[in-house]
Amino acid sequence: MRYLQLFLLCFAIGLPVYGDVNDDQITLVIVTGIAGADEYSEVFLARSEKWRVAGMEANADVFFIGGDEETEDGVTDRERLRAVLEEQVNREDGQLWLVLNGHGTFNGERGKFNLKGPDISGEDLANWLEPCRRPMALISGFSASAPFINRLSGKNRVILSATKSGYEVNYSRFGGYVSDAIGSLEADFDKDGQVSLLEAFLKGARDTEEFYSLEGRLASEHALIDDTGDARGTGADWYRGVRVIKKSKKQSQADGRRAHQFHLIRSEFERKMPKALREKRDGLELQVLELRDQKESFDDESVYYERLEKLFIELADLYAAVELQFE
Repeated sequence: MRYLQLFLLCFAIGLPVYGDVNDDQITLVIVTGIAGADEYSEVFLARSEKWRVAGMEANADVFFIGGDEETEDGVTDRERLRAVLEEQVNREDGQLWLVLNGHGTFNGERGKFNLKGPDISGEDLANWLEPCRRPMALISGFSASAPFINRLSGKNRVILSATKSGYEVNYSRFGGYVSDAIGSLEADFDKDGQVSLLEAFLKGARDTEEFYSLEGRLASEHALIDDTGDARGTGADWYRGVRVIKKSKKQSQADGRRAHQFHLIRSEFERKMPKALREKRDGLELQVLELRDQKESFDDESVYYERLEKLFIELADLYAAVELQFE
């Protein structure tokens, strides 16, 4: 009887019934760049290890490149990364997360991430990832990383940068704070039992700002997040909690909404939700936010609330379907 109720409810709201909920496997690629000094070597390795631990907890497919790992047959880290990405971009299922821990450089035109052997530029990554149609996250928590937003911004992509400019070339702390946040519920600002990429960004950016403030130092890094595909990026000061509180004439929509739907370590409830239901839920949530943006354009406020109510009912039905399946 319970399964019949679920079937009828899903049929009514246009959702398929799935018994297998493991149809949205995350791929996590962690790259540790060249340190330049022993003190930084330990720092970058520690950051990457935190990501590896989080990836294992998330049951993700984890690839670890760089650091103390020895290469074989003269294969460089750049070549290893390219080979991994060429394989992964052809997959159609699950999200692709790429984390770059290390130093970056900028020559006034091109930003690069420093590896043992040949470096990689934003242009390199853009070319390698061009065929990718999977939802993708790039965490570029290194110095001079802003040009990677310019080169890689796109539809269904979330990009974090430690800096707002390629000219912010000093050692970056943001990447370390994000690696702390991604596996800790201290960054769970909306209290849903999981940390989104937006929440990790906000926690990392605010911890970075606090460091410079407490040290009485001028901040040499200003983190940005981009998920609208406009290559502009948004700073953490645009948010209160996870809600945007500012508007820009240059941007039709602030970044962060899609990023708030990216979770590496999902809550128990989220793990129960099949991919089709999750995508349906994410789409409805985005429609709610877009409708709220348009509220002032409605001559008849009752029409606005009618549309909002319809979306909320669809969301409630969707969550009821998941709860029925796993009672």
